[in-house]
Order: sequence, then C-alpha cells, then structure tokens
Amino acid sequence: MKTWGKIEKTEVIVETETAARLLQKARGHYITLSFQELYYADAAERMQLSRMLARALQQLLPKDGEILVVGLGNRRITADALGSHVLDHLLITRHLQKRSSTLPVTGLRSLCALAPGVLGVTGMETAEVIRGIVQHVKPRAIIAIDALAARESSRICTTIQLTDTGILPGSGVGNHRMGLNERTLGVPVIAVGVPMVVYAAVIARDALSLMMQDMGLDEQAHEQAMDELIDRTMAHALGDMVVTPREVDEMVGKVAQIIADGINEAVQTGLSHEELMVLSHDCL
Repeated sequence: MKTWGKIEKTEVIVETETAARLLQKARGHYITLSFQELYYADAAERMQLSRMLARALQQLLPKDGEILVVGLGNRRITADALGSHVLDHLLITRHLQKRSSTLPVTGLRSLCALAPGVLGVTGMETAEVIRGIVQHVKPRAIIAIDALAARESSRICTTIQLTDTGILPGSGVGNHRMGLNERTLGVPVIAVGVPMVVYAAVIARDALSLMMQDMGLDEQAHEQAMDELIDRTMAHALGDMVVTPREVDEMVGKVAQIIADGINEAVQTGLSHEELMVLSHDCL
C-alpha cells in the first residue's frame, strides 16, 4: 500500500489459480484508490485523485490504439448513473479524425464512448450491445464504468476500484447480467467502479459490530447469532433493501468529474493538464 497525503493506493496482482481460489477473485490486476473524505475533497485533492487514477489506468491500458469507454447503469436512477455522467465530461476524439487538419492541437488519441442503458429499458443485454459496437469500431481496449454495491457502509463513495478482469453489470445488487470481459467481447476490459449503494443488511451488521465492541464482547463468538438476527429483521421485514446517501446526486457529480479527468489524462498523454481542462470542459 502506498500513501499520498490522505489518499491510499492498494495494488494486488492475482497470478495463479490457487491464489484466485483463496482470494475468490479472478486472475488479474486490482488497484484501489481510497480517500475517506472524497465527497469533501477540495480542488487540489480532486486533481491529485484524477492524476493517480490516470497513472493506474496507464498501467492497465495498451500504449496505443483506440479506446472505447462504456458508461454502465441506468441514467434514470441517480445512484446507478455514474457511468453515463462520466461520459458527459470525456474528451471524445474519434469523430475528429477525418478533419484532424483543422484541429487546434495534434496528437490526440482516438477515444469514443457509449452509454448502452440497461436490459429493462432497452430489451437488450448490455454485453450484446457492446459486442456489436466492438465489431464495428474495433477498439484496442474498453474502459467500463459502473456504480458498485459496498461491502461496508464506510466504503460508500470513498474508493475508486480498477481491475483488468472485466465486470458483471448488476452483480452488486443481485441482478447478474452477461459478463463484460476479454472472453465475451474479444478485447481487454478495464473496469472502473465506485461504491454508491449498500445493502441495509450490511448497515445492520456494522451497527451490531460496533455495539459488540462497545460492550467488550467477542464478535466472532456471537457471529451466528448476529447473522440470525439480521436475517430475521431484513429477510422477513425489509427484504434485500438497498440504501444510498441522500447526497448521492452531488456525490455522483463529483466522482464522475474525477474519473473523466483521469481517463482524459490517461488516454491523451500528448496534452498537458491545462490543455485537457480547456478541451474537455468546452464543447468539442
């Protein structure tokens, strides 16, 4: 783990099948940027986060070739709209290639973007839509952005998670769809996710854990009783309730800008930070 001020970077590489089974993760590269005060980050901290994200993406992306960015999720649901909001701030360049002689800057790498929506709105599997685009565009790699479900309530909007193993849309809330990975799409898929929701059962477990600590009780010794209590409360009364903070609108907006700035800097290495800010924040 490496630390820059309040920002922590954790990097894990799962190389063998044995390690994959033990960690219950697919073989691949995992990078997590953690910042407990991400929601309250000032301009300098947001810039540092986006630059760290850019460097992390550069570790996973091919050095050249076209990049396709896919914003997953349902734009009609704020907590699930992170992917489409990121697309609003990207420097899209693929359509400019045919008139590159008129561009005020040179050396732009081709980048295109897609917000495929969700099965319930389009009637099509997300992977099917993306696969059709990939066959036509033929990108070197895909960056897939999605909102995640946190395993701990303290991780909501405090981490940016990256992996080169792809992503399962909807898996965080039990709505498993066809996987987006190199096997299903034919090109490397780098997933970028931020926890935006948490199950109510996770919050209940966190509360019980704190109570056990305050009472000086051994949490492991009472783990089964805690699980039974949570199951009785949640399964029978509330079901699989998913919770998100009331400030989620502002959270999504801030995080989307950080991720977009990170992608722009990772892809357009020939441009300075100032040039990227001008081009991506104007109407190209």
